[in-house]
Amino acid sequence: MTEFCDDVIKLFPLRAIPDVIKLFRQQLNNREEEPDLTLLSIVTGLIEHSLTTKVLESSSSGSSSSHNNNNNNINNNHVDGGKGTTAAGGETANGGNFPVIRYDTVETLYKRFKSVLAPIEKLLVKTTTDSKFASREIIKKVSDIIWNSLLRSSYKDRAHLQSLYSYLCGNKLDCFGVAFAVVAGCQMLGYRDVHLAISEDHVWVVFGKTGDETIEVTWHGKGAEDKRGQSVAPGIESQTWLYVAGHPVVCNRYMEVAAIVSAINPSLTATSACLEVADLQQQLLWLLYDMGHLKKYPMALGCLGELEEVEPTAGRKCCEELYNESVRSAQTYYRNHHVYPYTYQGGYYYRKNMYREAFASWADSSDVIRLYNYSRDDEEIYKEFLDIANELIPQVMKLESSGHSAKSILRDSSCFANLLRFYDGICKWEEGSQTPILHIGWAKPLVATIAKFDHDIRSQVIIKCADQEPQAQQQQYGQENGSKNGTDDSLQHHNNNNIVKIDANCVTNGTRANGSSAAAKGNLLPKSLEALVGKCGEKLLNPEFLLQGGGQPFTTEESAPSSDGEGTVSSTAVDNKPTQAACNGKREEAVVKKQQDEEQQKSVKKEKQREESAVNDAMEPKRPIIVLYSQKMKGLKDLLLTEKLNTNAISLQITAQSQVQVGGKKLRGSQVSLGGSIGGTTGGAIAVGDGIEGNTRPKRARRE
Repeated sequence: MTEFCDDVIKLFPLRAIPDVIKLFRQQLNNREEEPDLTLLSIVTGLIEHSLTTKVLESSSSGSSSSHNNNNNNINNNHVDGGKGTTAAGGETANGGNFPVIRYDTVETLYKRFKSVLAPIEKLLVKTTTDSKFASREIIKKVSDIIWNSLLRSSYKDRAHLQSLYSYLCGNKLDCFGVAFAVVAGCQMLGYRDVHLAISEDHVWVVFGKTGDETIEVTWHGKGAEDKRGQSVAPGIESQTWLYVAGHPVVCNRYMEVAAIVSAINPSLTATSACLEVADLQQQLLWLLYDMGHLKKYPMALGCLGELEEVEPTAGRKCCEELYNESVRSAQTYYRNHHVYPYTYQGGYYYRKNMYREAFASWADSSDVIRLYNYSRDDEEIYKEFLDIANELIPQVMKLESSGHSAKSILRDSSCFANLLRFYDGICKWEEGSQTPILHIGWAKPLVATIAKFDHDIRSQVIIKCADQEPQAQQQQYGQENGSKNGTDDSLQHHNNNNIVKIDANCVTNGTRANGSSAAAKGNLLPKSLEALVGKCGEKLLNPEFLLQGGGQPFTTEESAPSSDGEGTVSSTAVDNKPTQAACNGKREEAVVKKQQDEEQQKSVKKEKQREESAVNDAMEPKRPIIVLYSQKMKGLKDLLLTEKLNTNAISLQITAQSQVQVGGKKLRGSQVSLGGSIGGTTGGAIAVGDGIEGNTRPKRARRE
């Protein structure tokens, strides 16, 4: 009885890369059944082994003979071609290096994996469980069977151990390979709810009706074997980068096929790779990309970008677009909790000598890492940041400082801001962790890099502190309110001349109430004066009336003067009410027109000012603004902007312990004073509590 349907059998033998593409397309387009992970992993592993591992085996006869004793039955009888086998008379496809993969080879390996799971199948038959969803016990048993059949040797860090072919032929698997074998085994047992959850350096399994349950099935680092069977519970450990704080790539079957392809390793040595394997991986990733299965897989997009950077495909997106798409995927689907998309991007810009963009990408990656707490399991990402800080950035500074150019990044304040942002994220990553990160090996390159930027460039950066800025604003607002508490409540809403009004009221009227009432009365004009003002626009005033107070107020007035000037003005105003009303109407129209003209002129001026400001903004670069989150970098704020850098103080601040553990080793008196003078902020420098009494005792007393 065959293990596969006729649609799969007729595709064999696989003689070239297009045949493998057809097999994958058939599996991905099959609507009746989901892709067979075991089949695809065996095929890709067999091809990768034939084109990479055999080359290394043929180069060293000793390792070749020992390995062939274990695997001659399958490799030599069923795989034709491949590098290192053509000399023995093996057949190759079209005279090339690609091996011919026959159906009986794949079927034999497939049945072998099925036999490994036979004890669990018998157990399921006895228990007669009809549940469509896997339980924790079943997944643990599958993991135990695979785990106990692995060789116990120091091979875990070797390449090409991620496929089921490596497990079935050599009983070797890496961390990813064990987790994938568990998922493939559960699929073979009929459970469709068991899927991979992939972080940037670890893999575990999710299962259940809703997919919310988690279980560890593989190891990571040293001494993690006892974690198998446990759930990835929310807590301190799950907040580390290893578990991406609850934002892993939770796969479906199609994304698990993408994981198979992404795990393909074309490398031969540390400096060489097999072009055929890289070409196969590249074409398979494009197949998955076109089907939309890489949309939520940032690492796979970054892998495809690296392949396109080495060998671009005609008519496809360039590698930079793929790197940017990887970043957008992490931001959209995983709340920007993935670091590697930015390091992919930064590495590309570095290789293309686009150093400004590289600094920005590295700073963005540091913005992500500050969301976590450092642990000893974060070794891989620690090496990544250490390489950027101590190798790549110093190399950029060396190249840029070799010649004097106005376009150099040393004359760009935004690059200096991104440099500070990069180190601020690492310092924040260190805070709250059990292990310090920044030793003197970090401090020396940082000080040397900062010293490359002149003071006029460093001073352009506006540095703000994340939690101190709002407090400072509230404190300033409180001081303003405190100064107003001594005055009357009615004066708190006046913005101008509060003190002058109070003094004037005290001198002239004696009380504030009288002063305020007098001021209110002074704003109202007498009726006679209002009439006089209204006529000033129509007739000329009489000088005698103004100087001596007698006679008519206007020179052309015909009415008889009265003894009281006020009565004269009021009678004149009454006699000329119709004329005054008409004149007032004309005057109001003129005023309205004048206001409209002024508004139009103001609007034209505003538009011109906006255009000029836009041109000025385009011509004059804006000052970069950064926000510091770590206590260490906050303590360096003033030191970074001084004209002459204090390199010793910067080094001490960077390498200072991020925390003092309660109950741990106490500090001596000299260290206490040193720590207090360096940082000035708790958490960023050496923070000392109030209750350290034993530090001042003599050495002899402490010894006793």
